[in-house]
Amino acid sequence: MGAVVWKATMSIDENEDGHRLRGHVKWFDPAKGFGFVVSDTGGPDVLLHANVLRNFGQSSVADGSAIEVIATETERGMQAVEVVSITPPAATSTPPLSDLADIDPAVLAATPVVPARVKWFDKAKGFGFANVFGYDDDVFIHIEVLRRSGLADLQPGEAVAIRVIDGKRGKMATEVLGWEAVVKLVGTGASF
Repeated sequence: MGAVVWKATMSIDENEDGHRLRGHVKWFDPAKGFGFVVSDTGGPDVLLHANVLRNFGQSSVADGSAIEVIATETERGMQAVEVVSITPPAATSTPPLSDLADIDPAVLAATPVVPARVKWFDKAKGFGFANVFGYDDDVFIHIEVLRRSGLADLQPGEAVAIRVIDGKRGKMATEVLGWEAVVKLVGTGASF
């Protein structure tokens, strides 16, 4: 399964509206509603507020994700005002989930994206469930799948788009995408 890179479609005048910065997510805590980005070129950390992330179409972002933002200088320091793109962190040495280990990554990537709503997700336990619209079965979401999708957490009732397979113990998500990000892509005619 390849990394998905979301790109915003709005053009920004960098001279009037801020500086375009590339970096990585130092940390983001959805419960606190903010986190910080470290710029590739150095300098102070850049505040990333949950509202700015939601405007991009995500409620969380995985630590270590590559990120491009438009940032401005405020009285309290640098602050992101727009997220331009997010790339999930590189795969770690974590072994693949047993349900996904024997499946060709091309097959996983070709699985259709379906709309779903998060039933519950417990970050401390490392898993949760979603309901796909039109189906009765719960879909298992593992924290590693969430992290590889570039997300750090999910909230009950949150709308998402997921790729689902029949795993060894039932239906399982292989990728989780923020709903607004998928809607933006569909609106631009992009395929995924």
